[in-house]
Amino acid sequence: MARHGAELLPEVAAPLRGPVADYLAHIELERGLSRNTVDAYARDLSRYVLWLAGRGVGGFGEVTEEDLLAFRGDLSSAQLAASSQARIGVAVRRLHDHLLGEGQVDGDPAAALPPPRQADSLPSALTVEQVEALLATTDGDEPVQRRSAALLELLYGTGARISEAVGVDLDDLDLVRGTVRLYGKGSRERLVPVGSHARAALDAWIVRDRPRFAAGRAQAADRAGAVFLNQRGGRLSRQSAWTLVRRAAGLAGVDDVTPHTLRHSFATHLLEGGAGIRVVQELLGHASVVTTQIYTRVTAQTLREVYASSHPRAR
Repeated sequence: MARHGAELLPEVAAPLRGPVADYLAHIELERGLSRNTVDAYARDLSRYVLWLAGRGVGGFGEVTEEDLLAFRGDLSSAQLAASSQARIGVAVRRLHDHLLGEGQVDGDPAAALPPPRQADSLPSALTVEQVEALLATTDGDEPVQRRSAALLELLYGTGARISEAVGVDLDDLDLVRGTVRLYGKGSRERLVPVGSHARAALDAWIVRDRPRFAAGRAQAADRAGAVFLNQRGGRLSRQSAWTLVRRAAGLAGVDDVTPHTLRHSFATHLLEGGAGIRVVQELLGHASVVTTQIYTRVTAQTLREVYASSHPRAR
């Protein structure tokens, strides 16, 4: 990810450069976008950040609707292809939406602008059977299998982002009460229930195998309490956790699975089971219910597909 961050020129102030680098990490590691797609976002957002810096904007909290209209006008004046202007506009809108959702800014100046013509794709969710197949790949008596089981159960059972999951410390877990404290971006934290399957998997990993991993090497104080450790005794990285998820998906024969797919599945299955959208919002840690409402579109789409394939008068 350092490579993406380095593309944001060093003369740009950190309050502009840092949030963009974090966003690029988010779309690659948590949403699982391809390297080429992330590179395209990096180029487009570098252009935007340099433009903001040249306009004297010191941070994203200072950006106004007027700024965005001016930026759009400059793109048009530069005689960029309409498709390029639309692509850059999508990148900028999604960045601002992400910053608002993570609580890094108080408002979204892009929200009042006309939306781009390209429609956002719906988040993909696995079926319950696919999730069960994914989790079944971790059955076994090897320490790394128990670690993978604990990680996958936590991701699907709590809807945690991958960065939140690998950031969990032992002190954040209460397996007796069945809760975990998750720390999102913007220093926000939330207490989320942990179901019986995840509790059992976490307990097996922590009691049976984690001590041996922890003995691998003395660690700094900030890593000593990590729940998920690598084989050298350090905190498991987001990249390594992402690889574990993809490996399990390959073994299960389920395509296009990322850690964020499990988060999408968590939310979708809750709504399909009758959970209220406000409850799902709190569990996901969304600052705005608007972000959560996309999952109602997913469940509505599922209902339409089932109707179309099942009802005799729909065919």
